Amino acid sequence: MSPNHLALIPNLICIARILLTVPIVIYLVSSKFQLALVLIMVAGFSDGLDGFLARRYGWVSRIGGLLDPLADKLLFVSVFAALTWIDLVPVWLFAVVIGRDVIIVAGATAYEFLVGPLEPNPSRVGKLNTVLALLYLFFVMTFQIYAWPPEVTILVCGAGVFVVSLVSGLDYVLTWSRLALQAKAS
Repeated sequence: MSPNHLALIPNLICIARILLTVPIVIYLVSSKFQLALVLIMVAGFSDGLDGFLARRYGWVSRIGGLLDPLADKLLFVSVFAALTWIDLVPVWLFAVVIGRDVIIVAGATAYEFLVGPLEPNPSRVGKLNTVLALLYLFFVMTFQIYAWPPEVTILVCGAGVFVVSLVSGLDYVLTWSRLALQAKAS
């Protein structure tokens, strides 16, 4: 590969992560949780790898900037949906988590069209939401494989996801509303 073609490696890794979503969902709905978890860990490793390569070698591109969050969100939503489909995640929790993401995407889109470019700037509560939600999904799957952690841990973690999703969604709405008002005033 020529040096210019090497810059495509992070994008190809993102595409591979997107493609991994299909077997992960198939394994989850087939109750093959161990295989699904292994592929999710591969996807997580690939996420770190493509980010490292992009930063380390300057292989950053506009398409990569779009592919990376798309791959992350697609995997996250697909795993949540699959676990909800097989009744391991309550529908109401799935609705809150996905509703938050829909509100954030709609708000960001509206901001872009009505106000101007929006720099993605995840808040601390938004990052906490992501960590809690991933931990919750991990616990749901490991409980199916190893009967660990205790169910009360999954319940408490799910309650945390619910509360932090609501707070995070509200935080994004208030922050972007404030920024939009400031931009219109100037």
